[in-house]
This record gives sequence, structure tokens and C-alpha cells, in this order.
Amino acid sequence: MDRESISLLLDTIRRYVREKLVPLEAEVAETSIVPESVLADFRQMGLYGLTVPEEYGGLGLSVAEEVQAVIELTWASVAFRSAVSINLGVGSQCLVMDGTEEQKQEWLPKLAAGAVASFALTEPGSGSDSAALITRAVRDGDDYVLNGTKRFITNAPVADLITVMARTHPERLPKNAHITAFLIPAKTPGVRIGPKDKKMGQAGALSADVYLEDVRVPARNILGGVEGRGFITAMKVLDRGRLNVAAMCVGQARRILNEALTYSTQRKQFGKPIGEHQLVQAMLADSRAELYAAQCMLADAARRYDAGERISLEASCCKMYASEMAGRVADRAVQIHGGAGYMRDSPVERFYRDVRLFRIYEGTTQIQQIVIARELLRHGLD
Repeated sequence: MDRESISLLLDTIRRYVREKLVPLEAEVAETSIVPESVLADFRQMGLYGLTVPEEYGGLGLSVAEEVQAVIELTWASVAFRSAVSINLGVGSQCLVMDGTEEQKQEWLPKLAAGAVASFALTEPGSGSDSAALITRAVRDGDDYVLNGTKRFITNAPVADLITVMARTHPERLPKNAHITAFLIPAKTPGVRIGPKDKKMGQAGALSADVYLEDVRVPARNILGGVEGRGFITAMKVLDRGRLNVAAMCVGQARRILNEALTYSTQRKQFGKPIGEHQLVQAMLADSRAELYAAQCMLADAARRYDAGERISLEASCCKMYASEMAGRVADRAVQIHGGAGYMRDSPVERFYRDVRLFRIYEGTTQIQQIVIARELLRHGLD
């Protein structure tokens, strides 16, 4: 987008988040439901299609533009970002990168218009070792029949399209070629969605188990039309997805630090605002410095991605550092608030629980450490 258009988009998101979403946070936390009026606004604003190419009805943002939009959106509770998260990431980008033209024409305009995407990889017995999944897809004439269970699947309760990873070969093959991705409409017979997950935090960010019971899909629903490329496709979109998560961490940390800063200027102890006490200042300063570092890392990695560079190491660095940073900022914010920060009616109490998940999904901190170390050992320093 040209500079004027992206500035207008970011300003629109910024105003909407502060004027509409922030006042709804307590309601969403209580009901675990993002109001339909908000989702309708998201569709009208084009948020579901931020990363869908323009020729398929989206806005076609670059990664540098995408992360700016996510940072603005996540000034509010991450439940709101969760509503569009899969559409921005793996739900659309798998299609963009490896889908057939027929698949792109069928699904990308729908996703850009607000159809909800979901991505089903994790299983009860496979998380970080995603190549060990056991969900099976067996060829039967012109169809495949899928059976298995997927766990913690974001947006499963409201999904229109589920991209399902399944084994099409009983053995573990080189380059994980035993895994194939299938595009499955959520209302396909045999697809059953379990109860909504009850999580530590992130109320309103919906997830659930997905049960596949003799689900029959035509062979043309294989993503890209070729068996054995599902895992490779998923890996292709990981770097962009990890930058999106890092942007969310930055957005939440900005809001949390703002809450802590505001409180430190209003709360008085020993006859003056607590922000005038040096040990409180130290916590504020450490948080701002770490936030700045994460912002710089993210901007650099996004620029490199848009320039066509390979950024697996940088993306993992961003995701690892930003998610750990958000946890530290939230912890300090609770400390600055003291007893008030431990109460359920405090925003920082909710944020403290919400950000804990950042260090787990899109690859745990430990997985990021492995990726970073392997990249270093293979390629050395720049």
C-alpha cells in the first residue's frame, strides 16, 4: 500500500481499538464471546483479508505493514486479534504459497470477506513434534477418508474452513513427506467440534478439539493437489506467522506498560506518586527498554522478509524474545500495581494470564531455541 493508505488504515484501527474494543474487554472476559457487531466491523474494515492478495479481494499488506496493523489491534485484548489470526496467517498463506489456482479462487475471496479459517495440526499425542501426528487419510477411489483427533484448534467452534494435516503414508518419510494438507469445509459430514476449551486466559479467543470420523473429501481438496507436501507448506508460512505473533506480543506489552505507567502516576505511597520511587522507575525503565528491543527486532525481520531474505533464525529470535518480553512486562505491571494488580477487576491481572500463552503457541520458547541454535550451527554468524 502507498504510505497515505497504510497510515489511514492504521489510524482507523487505532481509533476503533481505543474507542470500541477497549471498553468491551471486561464484557468479553466475562462472557468469552466477541460480539457479532465487532466481527461485522472487522469484515467491513477488511481485517480478515489484510494479508490476502488484492487480486483475491484482500488488502495484500506486506509483512512490515501487517505487523504494524497487528500491533495496533493488540492494544486491546488478544481475543479480538484471535478472531482474524488464522485468516492473516496459515489459513490464507498456505493457499497463497502452495494452493492451486482453483483453490485460491474458491477460498481466498471468501476468507478476505470474513469466512473464518482454522488450522488443525496439533493432536493429543503430538505438539512440538508435529510430524508425529497420527490422524490418517486413506485413499478411496477419487476421495480420501480421514480419521483422527486434533487438539487446541484456534477458531474451530466458528470455522468455515479447516486445513487439516493428516498422514497419507504409515511410515515417517524423509522431509516429512508422509504428511498431507487437506482443505475441509467445517460442515463436511463426519467433522465434529468438541466443547470450547476452558483456558487460563484469553477468554473470547475460541479453541476446541476437532474430531474426524470417516470424513470423506475429494482428492482435489489436497492443498496444492499433491500428496506429501503438507508439512513443507506449513513450514513455509511459519516465519511470517512467528512475526505476526511477535507483533502481538509487542502490541500487548505496549498496552500493559501503559497501564503500569498510568497507575504509577496516580497511586501515591509515602506522600508521592509511586512512579517517583526509584525501584518502580527501574521496573518501568526495564520494560520500556525490552519493548524497544523487541520492536527493533521485529521491524528488521519484517523488512528482511519483504526483501525476500530467508529469515528463519530472525523470525525465531523475534518470537522467542518478544513472547518472553511480554511475560516480563506483565509481571512487572502486576508488581507495580501491588495488591490491586492481583484482583480480577484489574486489566493487568487479565493481561498477565493472557500473555502466558505467547511462550507456547507457534512453537514454544524451547523450540525457538532449537531452531536458532541449528541455524547458527549450519550457517554461522552473518
